[in-house]
Amino acid sequence: MSRRKWILWTVPLALLALFLIGKPLSEPSAPGPSTYPSAASSVQNEHRLKMATLQNDVNATAMLCSAECTKEMRHALTSSSSTRNRRQLIRSMMDKHPHMEHMLWVDKKEPFSLGVVPSDINSLYHQHLEKAKTALSKGQPYDSGMINQNGHHYMVMATPDPDRSNKGSGLIGLVRQDIVRQVERHQRRNLRLVPYPSEGRYRTESVEPGTTKDITVENGEDNGNSSHYHINEVVVKFKNEPEADRLQTIQKDINAQEVKRLGYTYVFRSKSMNAEQMMDYFNTNCQPQYVEPHYLYLTNTKDFDTDSSKLTPIVPNDSLYSDYQWNLPSIETERGWNVTKGSDQVVVAVLDTGVQSDHPDLTGQLVKGINIVDKKNEPLDDVGHGTHVAGIIAASVNNNEGVAGLSWYNKIMPVKVLNGEGAGSTYSVAEGIIWATDHGAKVINMSLGNYASAQFLHDAIRYAYDNDVVLVAASGNDNTERPGFPAAYPEVFAVAATDNNRKRAPFSNYGEYIDAAAPGASIASTYKDSQYAALSGTSMASPHVAALAALIRSKNPQLKNHEVMQIMRNTSIDLGAPGKDTYFGYGQIDVARALEASSPSVLSLDRVLSLDRFKEQVKLRLAQIIKGYY
Repeated sequence: MSRRKWILWTVPLALLALFLIGKPLSEPSAPGPSTYPSAASSVQNEHRLKMATLQNDVNATAMLCSAECTKEMRHALTSSSSTRNRRQLIRSMMDKHPHMEHMLWVDKKEPFSLGVVPSDINSLYHQHLEKAKTALSKGQPYDSGMINQNGHHYMVMATPDPDRSNKGSGLIGLVRQDIVRQVERHQRRNLRLVPYPSEGRYRTESVEPGTTKDITVENGEDNGNSSHYHINEVVVKFKNEPEADRLQTIQKDINAQEVKRLGYTYVFRSKSMNAEQMMDYFNTNCQPQYVEPHYLYLTNTKDFDTDSSKLTPIVPNDSLYSDYQWNLPSIETERGWNVTKGSDQVVVAVLDTGVQSDHPDLTGQLVKGINIVDKKNEPLDDVGHGTHVAGIIAASVNNNEGVAGLSWYNKIMPVKVLNGEGAGSTYSVAEGIIWATDHGAKVINMSLGNYASAQFLHDAIRYAYDNDVVLVAASGNDNTERPGFPAAYPEVFAVAATDNNRKRAPFSNYGEYIDAAAPGASIASTYKDSQYAALSGTSMASPHVAALAALIRSKNPQLKNHEVMQIMRNTSIDLGAPGKDTYFGYGQIDVARALEASSPSVLSLDRVLSLDRFKEQVKLRLAQIIKGYY
């Protein structure tokens, strides 16, 4: 097999997708394995399912926004005892939630207003304002629903004064719901309803799988048969470190514009040569250990003798939990919290678009991270994806605020490896993995990927794995058996997605390399700008598993990474065909069973079996990967 054939192997990974939360709006039925085999479904049917998914996520996000704003407005009223105090509380609420544009306190004695009404919504706002006042006069709340105006989304809400003696009084708010528009745009790209990344962006090239033949990606479906890499960059690992004068000669020969180094690996960017020309140059003149394109990564049994049913569920008081977070009860998180709620000594690195550090539901949940994309700045989230992933793992629990994470005490290490478009290079992801490993991360979550196996990235994966890090990655959202990376590397725990009926999410990738499944359909979590959103995809499933790995390591710090991974496989609830299958792996994760099985007394009899099963898993993965190259 030629090195070129090994290197150029395809398709960027779609991240996010599907369905709704808790109480479905109009959930499309998700075919099971027997009715949804591989890519047999038509392009039209897949497009229909993705559009239904998109609409459900948009609707669910609007509901989350409405519910959170209602809670905040009620809190401002019930916590105030005077007009002055009320004004201060409402102003503080608006500062905390900048999407609250205008607030009007309706009262016969001392009415007042705060904020400014945008000119484009002024006329419609006053129409709804009269309806809201009418509702308040009857002691009733009001919700206008979503108002679309000049490309923006708004809603008008009214909350009656809890003091019944003050009938007709209450708080009316104008809330900007542009988060709905952001989620819609985000999901169109990541569900591949539109080309992503756009042609001509990032100095990248789209090619046919296994070749360097240029193709044009004209629609979202075309992404399934293309790979993206930087057209004028290559990654090189030399067998022997080049001397300074030799390196200067190389730079001159290829007309280098920039050279970056990570360990023994170099990224060369040329002013005049394309990737294929540079690969030929290095193979001819340097006999490297490997040279490959600089790929682009995108925003993608045995039962133990335990009886978790005896554990009493712990139901948190987070305001959005009971109505919207179907995902945590479905994997027995509430029972698992009886065993452990986590430890701040076990840190989870989130390699993503960054994390909003001052989100009210993530305050105190972060440790120092890094911005690999721009090292002069903090790893703040300019997309929303990373904040959403972080919230699934570690949003503050039992704080009467927003959503609950799987862990109460494990901390998040934000590692920004994806830019404002949700895309990042192999170099960024590899550097992020190494940095997180060197700075104490015990678990790394990677809700990203590409269908090209980059040896450069695999080197970083092996470095983290050899340093006892548990690596978890999303499998992808293209409904394909084609292995996606880094999920398909044998050192990584690969995650597929399920819906709220424990069925395979129709978008979820599958294959022999899948380890287990987790909820990935319209998952409610934190989002940038101190908001909340419902997003879908294996990107959302992966952090459920990363959080479970952190809880296991909190319960039993003596466990090695391969033992943690095997516990999660062995304790999963079998779904689909009996035993391990290509759609669910070993099944859907079960938090309570996994945590109970993590105790030293249970594990003492199973360690040897765990090692044997890990070896079997590696063999299966390698066979599947090799199969893809021929």
